[in-house]
Amino acid sequence: MKVRNNAAWWFIAPAVAILAVVGVVPLVAVFNFSFFDIFTIQSRYWVGAEWYADLLGSRDFYASLGRSLLFSLLVILLQFPLGIFLAKLIPENRLISVALLMLVSLPLVIPWNMIPMIWLNMLHPIFGGLTAVFADLGVSFDYKFNAVHTYILLVMVDTWHWIGLVIVLAYAGLSSIPKPYYQAAEIDGATRWQVFRYIELPKIAGVLMMALLLRTVDSMMIYTEAFAINAGGPNGATTFLSLGLGEEINAFNYGPAAARSIVYFLLVLLIAWGFRTAMTQHKDS
Repeated sequence: MKVRNNAAWWFIAPAVAILAVVGVVPLVAVFNFSFFDIFTIQSRYWVGAEWYADLLGSRDFYASLGRSLLFSLLVILLQFPLGIFLAKLIPENRLISVALLMLVSLPLVIPWNMIPMIWLNMLHPIFGGLTAVFADLGVSFDYKFNAVHTYILLVMVDTWHWIGLVIVLAYAGLSSIPKPYYQAAEIDGATRWQVFRYIELPKIAGVLMMALLLRTVDSMMIYTEAFAINAGGPNGATTFLSLGLGEEINAFNYGPAAARSIVYFLLVLLIAWGFRTAMTQHKDS
């Protein structure tokens, strides 16, 4: 007779308790605030679903959502092919590979508020290194008043910051592929593209799905870089969902900000659920 032992649940009980305190309790509080017009914690007035109706009926909300989805799409289309390509270039030598992986991971540990400052310094009109490069190439790069240039800069900043994650995960997936697969492909005369398409890509698909989930959710939450570089400009062209939420909080509109937070949370949760479903289907196939 098989006896079930659930004692292992006690080991994760502390983590569950901490998650409830730092995650569930604030979420419930924000959900509660979203139904009130708040002047102070003691002075608040019930408005029901008014903030949700205003938000979901606002064109600005859908425009911000479109910009956020566009930005996420741009960084994913750039970072994943580039990250996989760079991961495949890392040699098998252990010391060299470790050194390169540590190097590409350095931007991941830089404080978020420092990242836009680094790039803005490089674009300084007098002593910026990138400004000199653009001048030598005869390129007029105006990220302050040209929306396309602002998007290019934000994608460059985000790629520099996060491509190390894609490289590390892709390299880990590629390193786990047994050598006999490559030997069999070589015997069959497979091309490099065929090896990647039929051997490497299926083997690293699970790792890439996890990286894709992390990058999609994180890129949807971009705030520090977009605010510091151009504060959502020019003319609101880079006003993402997170910047709209930040404006509400800075204006002390806590009721509308709480409603935005809940809608924002549900959007991210929906995206995560979609990726989870896709990963489960991939595992079962």
